[in-house]
Amino acid sequence: MAEPAVRTTGRTGRLVILVAVVAALVAAGVGVGLWRGWFADPSVSDAPRARAGTVETVVGDLAAPWGLAFLPDGSALVTERDTRRILRVSGTTAREVARIDEAAPAGEGGLLGIAVSPDYAQDRWVYVYYTAAEDNRIARLRLGERPEPLLTGIPRGSRTHNGGRLAFGPDGMLYAGTGDAGQRDASQDRDSLAGKILRMTRDGRPAPGNPFGSLVYSYGHRNVQGLGWDAAGTMYASEFGQNHYDELNRISAGGNYGWPEVEGDSDDSRYVAPIATWGTDEASPSGIAVVGDRVWLACLRGQRLYRIGAGGQDPEALLTDEYGRLRHVAAAPDGSLWVLTSNRDGRGSPNDGDDRILRLVP
Repeated sequence: MAEPAVRTTGRTGRLVILVAVVAALVAAGVGVGLWRGWFADPSVSDAPRARAGTVETVVGDLAAPWGLAFLPDGSALVTERDTRRILRVSGTTAREVARIDEAAPAGEGGLLGIAVSPDYAQDRWVYVYYTAAEDNRIARLRLGERPEPLLTGIPRGSRTHNGGRLAFGPDGMLYAGTGDAGQRDASQDRDSLAGKILRMTRDGRPAPGNPFGSLVYSYGHRNVQGLGWDAAGTMYASEFGQNHYDELNRISAGGNYGWPEVEGDSDDSRYVAPIATWGTDEASPSGIAVVGDRVWLACLRGQRLYRIGAGGQDPEALLTDEYGRLRHVAAAPDGSLWVLTSNRDGRGSPNDGDDRILRLVP
């Protein structure tokens, strides 16, 4: 938009500018739900700080860890985005157990999410989401063997918006969060895999009961990197906003979450409204964990760990500015929470010992 030829000042001038901006947005076809959010406050702002309980470092000196999944013996598998390594963390030791050579790290892409088969003791399958040279992919492998691609063709962003979280739901199906890959309109296109939450069988096929008969479970997402379920089976997802609002959403089959027509809340009944919103400088939520009736969100730009009620109530901020950027949080078998830092991802300021896995006992 070009600058106005005449500079206006004062209340009348500001009103003129506001009217002109709104008129230009409407003329450009921008949804009301998107521009109205510029003038509204997020539902979570200046959340009170809370004590984190006991925090200890499990392992350190990692390189941009991204995904984490626990094995039946209580050890954990951790992905490193840029090294393409899968590490096995047992006790206070991390060792490489696999490397995904096909991954092509660039920007936010690389080796991303990881999930362990619910029947791992019998089938030994581990699932990974990674950015390849031309697309994002989901593959499965047995540790020590080559990965077997199950789903290819998930659009890849040149540097950003690759999504990447993988998780098995309580229904035994595999879910994946994808990004819009910088192709905004793809999020509303149900024939595209970009800007979606996907639901699939363990061999990568559309899961029975999916709302559109395809892999797509929900759509209208910008960049989903957090997936979780409560004890009743309700699904939650975190989402990166663009300039104004990050979101926590309750996910329903076939739901349209609005992007790019809406960022944050909206009065438009076509779109599912978020449970909670944050300003992007206070959040940028990546991985989430749901424990009891609380959702935990690991935040990158916000450099804190949020704890919030499953209805968006009673938010609290933990670890604020203590460990830098936080990529993921996961509930461990022993009842603790494991948190991955992300200070060596090209956007952080690493300290000695970064990156690390923290163990938090609330």
